[in-house]
Amino acid sequence: MSMTRRGFLGSAVWAGAAAVTGGCATRAGCGGPEGSPMHGYAAPKIPCIRLGVVGMGSRGCGVVGRMCNLPGVVVTAICDNVKDKIDKAQKMLAGKGKPAAKEYFGEVAWRALCDDPNVDVVYNTTPWALHVPVQLAAMKGGKHVFTEVPSALTVDECWELVETSERTKRHCMQLENCCYGEIEMLTFNLAKLGMLGELVHAEGAYIHDLRHMCATEVPACEGWRFDENRVHGGNRYPTHGLVPLCLTFDINRGDRLDYLVSLESNQVNFTAYMEANLKADNPRRASKVRMADMNSTLIKTAKGKSMLIQHDVSSPRPYSRIQLVTGTKGSICDYPYRVVFESKPGSGAHSWYDEAKANEIREKYRHPLWKTVGELAKRVGGHGGMDFIMDARWVYCLQQGLPLDMDVYDLAATSCLCELTERSVDAKSRAESIPDFTRGAWRTNKPLGIVDIDLSKMGVDAKKVGAAEGQITV
Repeated sequence: MSMTRRGFLGSAVWAGAAAVTGGCATRAGCGGPEGSPMHGYAAPKIPCIRLGVVGMGSRGCGVVGRMCNLPGVVVTAICDNVKDKIDKAQKMLAGKGKPAAKEYFGEVAWRALCDDPNVDVVYNTTPWALHVPVQLAAMKGGKHVFTEVPSALTVDECWELVETSERTKRHCMQLENCCYGEIEMLTFNLAKLGMLGELVHAEGAYIHDLRHMCATEVPACEGWRFDENRVHGGNRYPTHGLVPLCLTFDINRGDRLDYLVSLESNQVNFTAYMEANLKADNPRRASKVRMADMNSTLIKTAKGKSMLIQHDVSSPRPYSRIQLVTGTKGSICDYPYRVVFESKPGSGAHSWYDEAKANEIREKYRHPLWKTVGELAKRVGGHGGMDFIMDARWVYCLQQGLPLDMDVYDLAATSCLCELTERSVDAKSRAESIPDFTRGAWRTNKPLGIVDIDLSKMGVDAKKVGAAEGQITV
C-alpha cells in the first residue's frame, strides 16, 4: 500500500472509485471480515509495562517524565536520530532514580526498537510521516502501540492500520489527549447523563497560531510541520477538535461519520508573516504555502447529526478548540467555558448562564476521571494535565486487562480526514464519503461509558507525584 498521499493518488488513479460509492473509499478492507473485532478488545493483563518511546522531542521527553510517576511502568528503550535528545531523556530518568533505557540511535533505529523483546508497548511521538511505519512495525513486532495525532494521513494507511491491528490482536490507539480535557470530559458526562437531551450538532477546531514555524531558525529536524502546511491543503490536523465530539456522539458505537464537504479560505497570513519577519535574502520568503488560513469541514453522520470542524494555524487569533455541543435540552461550549439548559422546550435559552451558575455545573458534574486524577494531572503538567490523565488511563487499562477508551477504528475514522478534506477542497467542496472502518459493526458496538481509575490498584502515591520536565502547555 502507498505510504504517502502522492503515491496513493498516483496508483491506478482511484481504480477503486466503485468502492467509494459503496462506502469503502478504497479497495483495501472491502473484502475483509464484517465487524470490528478490536472494539471492546481486552488484551491480557500487563502488570509491569515495559515501554519503548520513539521520538525524543518535547513530546517524547514529556512522556518519559510522566511515566516516572506511574508505578508498574518502566521505560526500557528510547529512540531518536539526534543523540542530544537521547541524552536528555536519560538524564531525566537518572534524575528520577530510574534505570537507564536502552538507546536506539539513527534514522531507522525504531525498527529495532519495535522488535526489542524487552518492550511491551511502543509510544510513538515521531513526525507525522513516520507515524504509520512505526505503528505497523510495532504491531508486527508483537507490541501494542500508541501514536500521536494524526496517526495516519491517507485512507489506505488507515485501512492498513485497522487490518494489522485485527490480524495481530494488538492495540493501536491514537493519543488524542483532548478527549481527556476537563471541559471535553464534562461535556461527555453531561451528554451521558441526558442533560443535553438528544444531541443534534457539534463544533470543534484546532485554531493555534503557528506562524513561527516558517522561520529558518527552526531546526531542520523540527521543520517538517511547516513543510506539511506548505505542501498540503484541507485539514491536516483534524483530531483535536473532532475526536472528543465523536466519543460524545457515540461515533462507531451507534452512529458513524458518513460524509463530509470541506471549504477553505485563501492563504495570506503565512505570507504576511514571512514578509514582515524574514530577511529579504531569506529563501523561505519565496515559499508558497498551500494550507489555507481557515479550513471549514462539515460532516454528516449516518443518524443525521452534523459537525463543523475547523483548522487555522496562521491567523492572529487566540487558541481555541471551540468544543460546542448542542442538544434538545441545552448547549455547552468552551473557549471560554459556557453552558445553558432549558427546563422545557421553549422555556428559553437565549443567553449563557452567568459565571457563578456555570461554575456550579462544572463542579457538580465534573467527570469522575478529573475528580480522581485532575489535581495530580495539573501538578505533573502537559497540556494542562490532560496528557497525564490520558496516559494514566491507558496504563490502568493495560494493567487491569480492560478495553481501551479508544481503538483503531476511532483512529481511522478521524485521521482519514487528512486526505478526504484535501480531496474535497481540491474538487470545489465536493462531498466525500467517509469509510466505515467497522464494516457495519457501528450499529451494535457498545458506547463508551463513564470511566475512572482506581489509584490504589495502580499503587500511585499522590505525595510522590511531581512535575515532569519537557511538557507542552498549550
